Amino acid sequence: MRLFITIFLACLVIPVFAKESPPLPAPEHIKVNERVHVLLGPVALPSKENRGYMVNSTFLVGDEGVILVDTGFSKEIGQHIKQHIAKITDKPVTHIINTHNHGDHILGNIAFPGVKIISSKKCQATMEKSGYEWIQILESITGMTTPDTRPVVADTGYAEDSRTTLTLQGITLELWVPRGSHTATDLMVVIPGEKILIAGDILVKEMIPSFRDAYVKTWIATLGEIENTSLTTIVPGHGPLMNTADVRELRQLMETLYEGVEAGYNKDLMDSEIRKTLDLSEWKKLKHFDDLMGTNINRTYLEIESESF
Repeated sequence: MRLFITIFLACLVIPVFAKESPPLPAPEHIKVNERVHVLLGPVALPSKENRGYMVNSTFLVGDEGVILVDTGFSKEIGQHIKQHIAKITDKPVTHIINTHNHGDHILGNIAFPGVKIISSKKCQATMEKSGYEWIQILESITGMTTPDTRPVVADTGYAEDSRTTLTLQGITLELWVPRGSHTATDLMVVIPGEKILIAGDILVKEMIPSFRDAYVKTWIATLGEIENTSLTTIVPGHGPLMNTADVRELRQLMETLYEGVEAGYNKDLMDSEIRKTLDLSEWKKLKHFDDLMGTNINRTYLEIESESF
């Protein structure tokens, strides 16, 4: 009887532990042209449901291999992206380009062993340390563990405030490293012949951009530079594809916010007091207003305060 009870209880317990996690959300595949493909992730913050998959990745099908821009938040997500690339081409990923050091864009690098990785020099310098911090953030938010995930630092880095033209896999690219914008580590990818920009989180659509590590004033200037180009297709770090009219709209929103916070600072108001003076009606139309707006105003206030010294 004791043996029977033990076996019966085991049968009840085993299915609970064997229960698999739900599959990662499938990206939306957009074929821009024969060579350029975009995998749009969910427009969301990391959560238990998406397990951290919420980034846009772009892959370029070259002569003999694939160039992948941004790899996701974990090894699992990197493998997920790899599987979706394999549905489009049997060519291997030979190069990765990281747009900045935030974990949702770089921690999937580990799913591509032996691949050459490119980033800005500042991303190289900060990635190993910040990568582990982002792993902790991911695990804290999702409640999962990621023992197979660790930062893999780029082999090649490019200096801040530079533009470098190079050819990879038969595709001519311009690597545009602006002054600190969304982060100090940003790098954008221009495909001049196609008038395409892969912007990382310097641009997002349908959601509020995160000012967590931002240099707001120079970010606004960077948006102005993008706005004045002849680019026709812009891939943001999160959200649907954009054009220069969308860039203008975001730049104007951020510029108005900066000016409003600066005016409040000049009146000796604290950031919490300044928020009450701002017209945030357009910001409220975007996703994650309650999650990010307070932090964004505070970051802008601190930047203005530091510039006054």
